[in-house]
Amino acid sequence: MGKSKQVGNHNGGKKKNISKTWKTKRRTKDLDQIHADMRPDQAAKMLKQSVDFDVTGCAQHYCLHCARYFVDLKTMKEHFKTKVHKKRIKQLREEPYTQEEADRAAGMGSYIPPKKVEVHTQQVEEDMD
Repeated sequence: MGKSKQVGNHNGGKKKNISKTWKTKRRTKDLDQIHADMRPDQAAKMLKQSVDFDVTGCAQHYCLHCARYFVDLKTMKEHFKTKVHKKRIKQLREEPYTQEEADRAAGMGSYIPPKKVEVHTQQVEEDMD
């Protein structure tokens, strides 16, 4: 017979499943939040967390740049070699947006290109066994 020519759903334009549109299940920290975590005082807290049994790997193996917990040191080292981690490092090299930059973009000043920040993969302590 053929396919119907009518397209779309018939419920008044409402979305059936809002979780698919918001996609909050796998949401991670934004880049500016990670930059705040990368400050030396905050980074020491994030890397030396106390044991938490509700978090993967008891919160002992944490990638500061990707904001992810890992089961053990081996999987964290493997993660450092992945494309996802390298892509995040590259994204973090650009300085985060500020209110002054937003004002300049709106025409309240002259444009200044964003500065580059030196970002390296975190050091791993071997004696965590």
